[in-house]
Amino acid sequence: MEKVQSSIFVRDLRLYAYHGVLEQERTVGGWFIVSLRVHYNIIRAMETDDVNDTLNYAYLCELVRKEMSQPSNLLEHVAGRIAQAVMDCSNLVEAVDVTLTKENPPMGANCGGAGVELHLINNKTAD
Repeated sequence: MEKVQSSIFVRDLRLYAYHGVLEQERTVGGWFIVSLRVHYNIIRAMETDDVNDTLNYAYLCELVRKEMSQPSNLLEHVAGRIAQAVMDCSNLVEAVDVTLTKENPPMGANCGGAGVELHLINNKTAD
């Protein structure tokens, strides 16, 4: 079997955190949505049915919670920390996609949220 593309994901993890440029955002906090897609070779797990041959999405959620609990001014900084923590957690990780949305940003507009998306490639696994 040849691997074409595979990943594991956590979609729409909703967390209360204290990120933002304004002092009020870092004091009062707000709701954030994090989605994560981790690219890795899934074939071994498909063949063995062994949790040791995969990435544990519950553990990935804990990594996200840990990084979200550290207040930052910029969502870019938080998303970058999340991506780096995921890449550092396993040598299986080939790339990481992170979407981080602030549900109610203080920008005087009625919107479904504002945030950042990033895709980072783990240079240690790149061909």
